[in-house]
Amino acid sequence: MSLRLIFMGTPEFSVPTLLELVAHGHEIAAVYTRVAKPAGRGMKLQLSPVEQEARRLGIPVVTPATLKTPEALDEFRGYQADAAVVVAYGMILPQAILDAPKLGCFNLHASLLPRWRGAAPINRAIMAGDAETGVMVMKMDIGLDTGDVAMAERLAITDTMTASDLHDALAPLGGDLMVRAMAALERGKLQLTPQSGEGVTYAAKIDKAEAHIDWAKPARDVLRHIHGLSSFPGAWSEMPLDGASQRVKILRCEIADSSGEPGSVLDDRLKIACAQGALRVLELQRAGKQPMKADEFLRGTSLKPPARLS
Repeated sequence: MSLRLIFMGTPEFSVPTLLELVAHGHEIAAVYTRVAKPAGRGMKLQLSPVEQEARRLGIPVVTPATLKTPEALDEFRGYQADAAVVVAYGMILPQAILDAPKLGCFNLHASLLPRWRGAAPINRAIMAGDAETGVMVMKMDIGLDTGDVAMAERLAITDTMTASDLHDALAPLGGDLMVRAMAALERGKLQLTPQSGEGVTYAAKIDKAEAHIDWAKPARDVLRHIHGLSSFPGAWSEMPLDGASQRVKILRCEIADSSGEPGSVLDDRLKIACAQGALRVLELQRAGKQPMKADEFLRGTSLKPPARLS
């Protein structure tokens, strides 16, 4: 037994779920993804990661500009899917689309709902200092991540994790969870539970204006801010390098046992003082350069006391 599914997703995070559904014998009638966009130095059209996989697997790909027209609804209905699986698709599904599959539309969301509804749950969980997060399968309704929850998997967040690390841990976890949810749905055994009305938070889209590092905060808060924005867009600070102030992204750091004036360089190995405690920078990126380890960075430049970051 298998389900006939429409899969809707766009970024790399969506790919493991698509592959797991195919591997477990579900029929993917069509893949919906965002249209290719110009990227890179040559500004060539870049297919989404999901479209690349769908084409490799020989699955029909649909890239509508909107789902709100009668034509889009007719095409969606024409696939006669049992259900739709949605993973970071990037477009709002109108009620008519949600109602089209006979068993409904199911979303994989990267948080423990109702905490961190919205666009950037992975980043926000780290930046808020959360001890854990996870993935959830939810039957979609017209609200913003407000649907009834079917299944969940939890994952601890450590202070060593960046948003990229957490993304890479949650993506395969989500693929496995969705496969289990679809198996239960196929058997008519998928149980749905309404979300709690308490503990609701919203994960607003990351704004680049948030990326400036504020050293006048406790070290762990600064660390979580840095890791929550790594690797994109990358938290940055101004550093005195080569006789000028230069913006440098800090991508990874660790708590260090020291203190000093916030932003001040405390040794010759990139230990930086915060309001309480200090951080040691482990990985960073100069403008126009590839990310590099701190040791490599320091071989090409000198940053010692009494230098200060701002």
